[in-house]
Amino acid sequence: MAIVSISLNQEILAEIDKLQNVLGFSGRSEIVRAGIRNLLAEERERQNLIGLIHALLLVIHDEESDDQVSETRHDYDKLINTHLHSKIDRDRCLEIFLLRGEANEIIEMTKKFQSNKKMDHTKLVVM
Repeated sequence: MAIVSISLNQEILAEIDKLQNVLGFSGRSEIVRAGIRNLLAEERERQNLIGLIHALLLVIHDEESDDQVSETRHDYDKLINTHLHSKIDRDRCLEIFLLRGEANEIIEMTKKFQSNKKMDHTKLVVM
């Protein structure tokens, strides 16, 4: 097995350690491997999507990136049936998009949020 080195901040390491205890993983490497396997599985599922789909897109971001969210939202306005914005704590927001459109366009919108470093978390749920 190849050895890969990554840099993580203390906050993420603390979360990994908590997760290790809660889920019973034998170590940090096992958690990282499980996370990568999940990400790969999600991407494989996403690549198989074709045609007209309905989906939810969840995005968590810091409050300072509202302008970037708004810009992306306007770029994909034709896909958005409903958009809900909620402040989830002192400086973070949750965006919920109910989407309807061609799979490739919804995937493109999702990737735009995922590739933005200001977004803390992005999750696509296909219905």
